[in-house]
Amino acid sequence: TVAGQRYILEEPFLVLATQNPLEMEGTYPLPEAQLDRFLFKILVSFSSLDELRRILERTTDKQNVQVDKVIDGAKVLVHQALVRDVVAAPHVKDYVSRLVWATHPESELAPELVKKFVRFGSSPRGAQSLVLAAKVAALVDGRFNAGFQDVKAAAHAALRHRILLNFEGEAEGIKIEKVIDDILAHVTPDLKAAAVTA
Repeated sequence: TVAGQRYILEEPFLVLATQNPLEMEGTYPLPEAQLDRFLFKILVSFSSLDELRRILERTTDKQNVQVDKVIDGAKVLVHQALVRDVVAAPHVKDYVSRLVWATHPESELAPELVKKFVRFGSSPRGAQSLVLAAKVAALVDGRFNAGFQDVKAAAHAALRHRILLNFEGEAEGIKIEKVIDDILAHVTPDLKAAAVTA
């Protein structure tokens, strides 16, 4: 919606965004509510020397760059529907719920690191992202049911932008990655429930 006029966008509609480090001048951080709408926050480190050379070759020499289409929108929609068909058993969803609940400092499941250094934990969108990402990981691995290992593999990318440190955490230089690692170590999967449904 722009100036009261609503525009319908064709499906699939995806948004990819880049975020510069905070020390870069002229950048404005997104508010938490907008960050929460992104499925993942992927960290991209600075290019290696070899990668930097290849970037220069591709972008500073005269070339005819051709980009080949590898998938169309209709196939993306089919794949999105397929992801929804992958099973995430109740014990996997329970694990995701407990992980996300443990991101909140007031939760009885929160480890000490969260209680001491986290201001706000993940929203329900974090849980939704974890389940959907686990389903995708299972599909990529040739399975039609998501497991605990799939949830753990997606936890950092799905939660790092949804957990906000408090002033003390910021001042002490606590890393969100460490907080998520602590949650993963503290909240264990219910292996008995998994064995019953297996």
